[in-house]
Amino acid sequence: MNALLLAAEGEAQPPLIPYIDELVIGLIAFVIVFGFLAKKLVPNINKVLDERREAIEGGIEKAESAQIEAQSVLEQYKAQLAEARHEAARLRQEATEQGTAIIQEMKAEGQRQREEIVAAGHAQIQADRKAAAASLRQDVGKLATDLAGKLVGESLTDTARQSRTIDRFLDELEEKAEAVR
Repeated sequence: MNALLLAAEGEAQPPLIPYIDELVIGLIAFVIVFGFLAKKLVPNINKVLDERREAIEGGIEKAESAQIEAQSVLEQYKAQLAEARHEAARLRQEATEQGTAIIQEMKAEGQRQREEIVAAGHAQIQADRKAAAASLRQDVGKLATDLAGKLVGESLTDTARQSRTIDRFLDELEEKAEAVR
């Protein structure tokens, strides 16, 4: 109204001062738009923001729980790996000990067999020596009595005397051989 009066008077209204009726209509329109935004749009925006915040927080919680679970699985894996390494070391140690024991047993068995073979060889040599000595005594005795009978001119057929004479002669030869050594 003031503007009408001023227009009627012929004076122009300054450009920076709004007309009162425009100011009232603008204020009413602003209150209507603000009320509409406050009643309809802001609750929807808040609802969407709350849902996003919950989704983000739920995602963070899920990520934290997944990280905790992954950490526990990693610790279990490390524990199992350490246990497997310990078991492998124990098995290697047992295998080494068993190998050493087997080697010792084989050495002892080889030593025992060698000693048996050497003892059997010595026994065989002693038996062969005794058999050869007995055979040699008989042969030498027979030859000596035959030779003595030819030298004397009569037969020395008494076997007991022949045997004593041969034994005494061979014993004397053995004593002389041992004295020389």
